[in-house]
Amino acid sequence: MTTPEPIDLVIFSSSILHGGALTETAGFVAISNGRIAHVGRADGEQAANPAAEWTARAKQVIDVGDATVCPGLIDAHIHPIHGAEIARGLDLGGVTELDAVRAALARRAASTPHAVGSDWLFAWGLDPVIFGDAVFDNSLFDGILDGELVFITLFDGHASLVSDAALKLAGVTGTEELPSTGYVGVDQHGKPNGMLYEMAAQELVRRFLPQPSFDQRVDELGKLLRSMAEAGLVAGQMLDFGAPDTLEVLEALERRGELAIRLRISPWVMPGATEEDLKAMLAMQGRHGRRWHVHGIKLMMDGTIDNGTAWLFEPDTHGESLHPLWHDPEALAAAMKFFHEHRIPTTTHAIGDKAVSFVARTIGALPKNGTVHRIEHIESIPDSVLAEIISAGAATSLQPTHCALYSRADHTDNWSRRLGSERANHAWRTRDLRDAGAIVALGSDWPIAPFDPRAIIASAQTRRPAGRPDVEPVRPQQALSARAALEGYTSQYWRSVGEEGGIVESGARADLTIVGHNPLTTAPDEFAQTPVILTVVDGDVVVDNRQALTEGVNRGSFQPA
Repeated sequence: MTTPEPIDLVIFSSSILHGGALTETAGFVAISNGRIAHVGRADGEQAANPAAEWTARAKQVIDVGDATVCPGLIDAHIHPIHGAEIARGLDLGGVTELDAVRAALARRAASTPHAVGSDWLFAWGLDPVIFGDAVFDNSLFDGILDGELVFITLFDGHASLVSDAALKLAGVTGTEELPSTGYVGVDQHGKPNGMLYEMAAQELVRRFLPQPSFDQRVDELGKLLRSMAEAGLVAGQMLDFGAPDTLEVLEALERRGELAIRLRISPWVMPGATEEDLKAMLAMQGRHGRRWHVHGIKLMMDGTIDNGTAWLFEPDTHGESLHPLWHDPEALAAAMKFFHEHRIPTTTHAIGDKAVSFVARTIGALPKNGTVHRIEHIESIPDSVLAEIISAGAATSLQPTHCALYSRADHTDNWSRRLGSERANHAWRTRDLRDAGAIVALGSDWPIAPFDPRAIIASAQTRRPAGRPDVEPVRPQQALSARAALEGYTSQYWRSVGEEGGIVESGARADLTIVGHNPLTTAPDEFAQTPVILTVVDGDVVVDNRQALTEGVNRGSFQPA
């Protein structure tokens, strides 16, 4: 007679979103060795498997009452290590007037002890809408930051605005030859104007910036991952290898304990990559710790519409966005083919319609071998390109809050003005992609947008910022249903990387997000404020907010620390 296996955890709830259909049922979830051992229902099925049989063997039993047990939420696109380098200093997110930006920078300089010309002032999240129709340049520093070393990252992370003092220190001339089509902005006389477009240009100055210590970076990563877990995330796909010591940082954090969420790392292959670079990225596949592993590759087809570095079929209203990020786009296609032959999934940044078309056709030309390739962002596409995505069998990944936070229904934002009304009306076609049969994973692209999945799931349904019914929705006909939005963080994510997961059923990975309100039946704005009761990663309870709730915190307004 065999001894029944021990059960690590049993969670009771009157609201469990069970199976692929996300059917709401009352009952319990039993967890053993990081897997769901059983989902018991409070109906006739439970009679054959009474709860007592499971709780008697359980090390821990938790009753969450009427809170909803959801499949664990996973962000398809984050930059937790590289992003810390972007999110430095003053947060300018949401500031959309030039004078307000100048005032904020002046206050920051006045309140921060520093030596002019020796210490750096940092800011991030700058929205280019502040420039209106004017040239992007550093004249906004005039009279407030004269002589200062200033480095500001624009909100999309693909451009930086730096001061003349910073350009001089770095020796930037504007004539640099770069491995990508990124470039140094210059004025009518050929003098650098402070704009650095794309990572290769940003690096000209970034390499001179003071850096936090290794231990500080490990500390900050730990805090960030903890905050993500507090918001209900169980995992995220890290789409970069921006810091050369990325794996060392993760290993150091794991020596202190467990990561708060699991990380799937897909290192990027940037323009100019050699065959040796591709082989090095291939050799890195499979490296892992306890809650992180390297699997997949990130490619970059173009830049962004806001900066004029996307790849469009027709120029934007500034006459820009006509080139891919790679000098030779076929080199990117060759890189994708290389990884496909080794059955390594890729996800490719493609924002402009021509970039998306090129990537879709490249994926479609690959011989089928079971490897899933994904297209990232897809901000504006005509019907013909959407059809190419479907024909290619490509998965997709979009960020609803990029639409909701950074574009406007009246087309007065920088993104829409650059595209013109016709193309702006093709904004983030999440509903059309789902209806056509595409896999649509969702995420934040943190630090480009906030990572809280509750707000993003809400914005996917409303096409506006969560909690802002006064804001006119952007192309509301592209709104996802509540179920499709939740699936974008669960089962659709797993399908986008070619794996099964994101459901609550026996045998599935024990990743669970337990929230105060059912995301399928709760109004989106209310769900954006719902409390996270528990976050369970691989069967371990990493966040437990039950005590905070029982101590009198209002469930509808509770905010994780």
